Formats: sequence, C-alpha cells, structure tokens
Amino acid sequence: MTKLDRQTKGPSDLEHYLKDIEALEGVFVDWDETQLGAIKAYRKSIEALHKEAIRRLISVVKAEPAALSALKNAVTDDVVYAVLRHLELVKPSLHERVEEALESVRPMLASHGGDVELITIKPPHTAEVRFLGSCDGCPASMLTFVAGVKKAIEDHCPEITDIRQVKGLTKGLDQSDSSGVQFVSPFAINQKGDWLKTVDLHDIPEGEILTMEVDGSDVILSRNGSIVSCFANACAHLGMPMDMGDVDDGIITCPHHGFQYDLKSGECLTAPEVQLQPHAIRVIRNKVEVRLAR
Repeated sequence: MTKLDRQTKGPSDLEHYLKDIEALEGVFVDWDETQLGAIKAYRKSIEALHKEAIRRLISVVKAEPAALSALKNAVTDDVVYAVLRHLELVKPSLHERVEEALESVRPMLASHGGDVELITIKPPHTAEVRFLGSCDGCPASMLTFVAGVKKAIEDHCPEITDIRQVKGLTKGLDQSDSSGVQFVSPFAINQKGDWLKTVDLHDIPEGEILTMEVDGSDVILSRNGSIVSCFANACAHLGMPMDMGDVDDGIITCPHHGFQYDLKSGECLTAPEVQLQPHAIRVIRNKVEVRLAR
C-alpha cells in the first residue's frame, strides 16, 4: 500500500500506519520462497475477506441518500481512501492518473538530466505541468512536451483535453533557501542542507568546463546559458580525470580513452550503460552551490 495524496484528517495517521506495515514487512524480507508464499497467500485471503465485507457495506449504504452523502465525505479521509484504493473499491483520482502518466515518461526525461512535475489540475479538463532540470528551456522541450508528456497524459486521462506547459523551476526547493533561485539541477529537487558555495555563475566559461575541488572532491562544472551541471572529475570507464578533455557542443571527450559524455545529463554516448557521477547544483543570486553525492 502506498501513501496517496489526500487531505489528512488526523496527525499523520496514514504515515503512522504505513510505517508500522513497513516495519513488519522488514521482519520477513529475507524469508525463503515457501515462507513468503504462505505470507502472501494469507494476506491475499484476509484482503479478499475485507474487500467483500466493505463492498457489501457500501452496497447497503448507497441505498440511503443521507448515508451515501456521509460515505462520500468519509472517503475524503486519507486513511479511508488509502484502504479503499488498495482494495480497488474506489477508482484512482484524476490527480493520481495524471501523476501515473508523468511517471511513465520520467525515465526518458531523467536520461537527459530532466524531470516534469504536475502543477495543478483545473476541472474539468485542464492540467498544467512544468519541466525541471535540463528539460526547462531546452530547444527540444516543445517536442518532448508534445510527443512525450502531452501524449502520456492524453493516453492515461482522455478527459484532460487542455494540457499546458508552465515555465519556472523554484518549486520543490528547500524554501528556506530558495529566495533568488535562478536554477536547480534535477538531482537537487527536494534536497536540503549540506550546500557548499563555490564560484560565481559567470566564472564558469560558457560552453566550457571549470575544474575545482569542493570539500575534498574534484569536480567539473559546466554552463550552457543559465543551465549549470556538476559531475565528479572521473571518467565512468576507468575513473581517469576528465578535465583535460576536449569540449565541443556540450560534449566532453575523455582524454585517455575517448569516452564521450553529455555535459547536461552526464550520459555516456560511447557506452550508454554508464554515466558521470552527478552532484546536485543550484544557482542563487548568481552564486553556484553544490551538494556532493556521498
């Protein structure tokens, strides 16, 4: 069972129950297949019993108009809703289905250092989304929006006929530090604390790289307009330093064995199964800050 986006009636009741369930699941995570099979069969039988009992209860309640109104109100409770969704007694909300659509395209966006988030749904047929990371402002972003995000939402939610792309990147930041934010990498979304100040934005040469040491780690900074990236100064092939490599049109070539990497996403163009180690980065009032991946 997963936590769903509902209004909470009590003090994190759903979170409390889910943590209890996760703790119990940890007890038998290493059990053998026979033991796990027994647990799964037992859980399936209990859930089938609960589902049938609640289904019959709902069937009786729906016959009484006043009781039906109370039932609809009860479903807005996050715990009640989570259980009914888990038992497949209520259909997923429009918000959940749009999120499911976005989740289906996130792997493709992440491969290029980007992401997408749902901003709002305006009933009955409008949804607004925002690109994050290197997808925001990318020349190919409109193609990505139409062929990827827009199509995914239309396929999952045909009732949504007006899908809009909103500009901007500040949502998802630690708001205590977000004043003056100009850019945040996709690896930095929702990251808090441990930010290290480095250089001014314009100290990083446009279309080139800047190598420096940050808290004992050798890193490469690169800039393409307002989009900034940071990676470990180590080729994913044999860990050799990259800083002497040639940079051409956003692509850096390892000076040792010729492996090439996209400086926006860290994707290896020579061997797609590997990539440069990314570090989270953000720009606040033209100051570049890095959060090292440990």
